[in-house]
Amino acid sequence: MGIDAGGTYTDAVLIRNEDGKVIEAGKSLTTYPDPTGGIKEVMDRLDPEKLKKVGIVSISTTLSTNTILENTGFPAGLILVGDFQIPDTIPVEKYCIADGGHDSNGEEICKLDIEKIIRFAKDVQNEVNAFAVSSLFSVRNSDHELLVKREIEKITGLPVVCGHDLSLDLGAYERAITAYLNAQLIPVTHKFTKTINEEMKKREINATLLMMKCDGSVVSIEEALEKPIETIFSGPAASLTGAAHLTGKKDFIAIDIGGTSTDVAMIKEGLPEISDSGATVGGWKTRVKALRMETVATGGDSHVYVNDTPYIKYSLGPIRVIPLCRASYLYPGFKEKLEKTKIPGKRYISEYVYPTVFYIKRDIDEKNENNKVNEKNENNRINENNKMNEKRTNRLLPIEKKHLDAISKDFPTSWEDMKEILGGVPLTTALESLVQKRLIQPIGFTPTDALHITNEFLKWDRDASIIGAEKLNRFIKISPEEFSTEIKKIVTKNMAETLIEYLIPGFEKKDLNRVLSGEFHTHFKIDIPVVLIGAPAGIYVSGLKEMLNAEVTAPEHYDVGNAVGAVFGKGIRRLEVSIFGKATEKTNKQEEGKNKQEEKEEKTNKEINYYVFISGKREIFKSYKEALDFAYKTGQEKVEEELILSGIPRENIETKITKSEIVPTDWKGPPQETKILFVSVGIPKNEIKNKNDGNEGNIPDFVKFINPDNEEKERRKYRKEY
Repeated sequence: MGIDAGGTYTDAVLIRNEDGKVIEAGKSLTTYPDPTGGIKEVMDRLDPEKLKKVGIVSISTTLSTNTILENTGFPAGLILVGDFQIPDTIPVEKYCIADGGHDSNGEEICKLDIEKIIRFAKDVQNEVNAFAVSSLFSVRNSDHELLVKREIEKITGLPVVCGHDLSLDLGAYERAITAYLNAQLIPVTHKFTKTINEEMKKREINATLLMMKCDGSVVSIEEALEKPIETIFSGPAASLTGAAHLTGKKDFIAIDIGGTSTDVAMIKEGLPEISDSGATVGGWKTRVKALRMETVATGGDSHVYVNDTPYIKYSLGPIRVIPLCRASYLYPGFKEKLEKTKIPGKRYISEYVYPTVFYIKRDIDEKNENNKVNEKNENNRINENNKMNEKRTNRLLPIEKKHLDAISKDFPTSWEDMKEILGGVPLTTALESLVQKRLIQPIGFTPTDALHITNEFLKWDRDASIIGAEKLNRFIKISPEEFSTEIKKIVTKNMAETLIEYLIPGFEKKDLNRVLSGEFHTHFKIDIPVVLIGAPAGIYVSGLKEMLNAEVTAPEHYDVGNAVGAVFGKGIRRLEVSIFGKATEKTNKQEEGKNKQEEKEEKTNKEINYYVFISGKREIFKSYKEALDFAYKTGQEKVEEELILSGIPRENIETKITKSEIVPTDWKGPPQETKILFVSVGIPKNEIKNKNDGNEGNIPDFVKFINPDNEEKERRKYRKEY
């Protein structure tokens, strides 16, 4: 079973082992702030007898991403070791800066001030749930981080996250932020996992639980609990792997059309393309290796609004709203209220104050649409949401609190309603702040409403969508059908723009728009297949095909492609090993009886040591050949061992090795710096076919690996050369 808890929908699929076919699928609304409500609902939509036969459950979830965005993680303490560059204001409440750290060669700069760190840990241990530590150049020598970890765990009994365990990239502060966020997420992920396991037991599902990472790989739940930060952006990763399985393509670019945004990413030679820089989420710059991805704030639930000054201009997003058609389905009587609501004065109009915009408190946003859900469980979910909302309202400004109190918990509130309750005009800034803090949820016209009007996507109340479009007639001056067709074209164009920006970074926006307009006898031609995934994907195929002059497809089961991807993510591990050559001056020993003049004339020569840095450890060698042999052997063993610990047999693991060198001009001898990247790919036991049938199992044959024979040839080459 694959489950994807996305921004709007939670999808689940049952996959047949023998042939990888989707035999059943379900869809429910994602619940906030805890996605387990939607996961329970979608599991209840599947055949309970088939669920009992499930052996693997793999999940892709927005839990980590939403926790960071909403700042609802558990409190953690941060320890920074060394004199590295730190912002004037650290966005962390409880932190400690102590002496210590290493230089770029892994040599200790100064002794670790462990006493100061212990005092800090004792002072805050009752106020935090975990600690994070990042030391200067811990990627070259992790001794100080490991010492801090041992001491704090011994004294407090709380978990400690080390920066070098999450990233081997340079940037001590970014590693610190990554470790800090990971520490905050550990208790959240434990709670989530416990709930999922309980739900599996209720349904008699005796299965292994896996989670999708943001690089397109799947990991055991034990590893996910240790490094939950790596599950951010797992949704786009799942869409890529799902598209790969559903199409069987080796190289393609995928467009994942979600409720809140549309994401573009690429599969090359069977593996997701990874960003050179770390993932950024909620303004936090991390060192997490994630997909290279381009995102546009256009989705099925993007707010559509129009301004007619000085000319008619359509705007989509970036805020997510509940579509009018769904609001009418959720709240009986809403359609009638929409029709009767007065249009605000023109001077008040904005994306937050609009004829079709209503508000409702967030905890009641996602009403239960599944009658099978136990009433007690639903009440427990609402109680949890109420507690979360109470925590988030503690720091509201008085004006924000006043606006929040004017919005109903049970039925959509209009601008006109708020004006009457407040005794004055509602402030756009207050409403915007409450939306950004996720305390209230807007309702408005969306691309989903437009597709209801064009009869291309019918799930809720089409009449409400038509009333909304008619309400906007004051601005658009065209029929609901014409307006909806225009919105569909804009969504298609936004997708095309995002795809081009992904393929050609830095392409000027004005030139992009000029080409896509088709008015200048110029067109783009995309020669890589484009695969669409997401609930409305099939509707946009023809428009994108025409606009991009490309092969565009929406495969079977495109509407649950992310859930399919959660199952078919490969075991992938990446490891980079660095070799540095450093020259040190060496003076020959003086012989007895030599005078001072002879000593002055004594020549000095240079000795070169080769440093190998791997997983926060360093080894020193006298020759480049020895360093290179050690790097190849140890790097491959280490990266493959991680997959073996995840349950993948060694015989089903293949490793691709890529080497790059830095050689200055006129440099003679071995490279000054060498980087070796190991990428190991494996298939979990449950996916391996019987090799007696003459095939090679499910190992992706489209990945070009370096086999052991080629590796040995390369080693011999360097032995001979150096």
